Amino acid sequence: MLRKGIVLSVLAVAAVALAPRSTYAYFEEGDKEVTLSGSGANGNDFDGVIIGANGSFGYFLTDNLEVALRQSIQYTDIGSVGSALNGSTRVALDFHFDLEALQPFVGGNFGYVYGDAVNDTFEAAPEAGVKWFVNSTTFIFAMAEYQFFFDSADNADNAFQDGQFVYTLGIGFRF
Repeated sequence: MLRKGIVLSVLAVAAVALAPRSTYAYFEEGDKEVTLSGSGANGNDFDGVIIGANGSFGYFLTDNLEVALRQSIQYTDIGSVGSALNGSTRVALDFHFDLEALQPFVGGNFGYVYGDAVNDTFEAAPEAGVKWFVNSTTFIFAMAEYQFFFDSADNADNAFQDGQFVYTLGIGFRF
């Protein structure tokens, strides 16, 4: 009986320690954030590589509404394609839902995609993601967006169909 009580006590303490706390996670008007993420890929023969880095700076206009500037850069070196350097610069507007340590968000971005292996063009993208605070200033985030390109704008259907999905996983800091 004593052993069962100790186990229950340990579980209760662990549950309290791991439970989200309101001091851990929320944004307020005037808060700023910086995010960093990276990506990499290669074929199964290791005959090429794709490496990317992303960063952003965000400012909260209200407790829930953030405007952000995002920069992405990607280096590709794949067999017959050769090497290429591509990037994108975007401005985003996201609405955050305050669920304590969990901060889902939805929004959109508009920007420019450029580089050696892409047609330089404007893009727009709906996006959604989630931020999970691990302490009061640091969070892990995941985001997905679908960029559609304006270089195919002679036909609105082509502009949307010629787009690309972009997935991001990274770390962020609130200050």
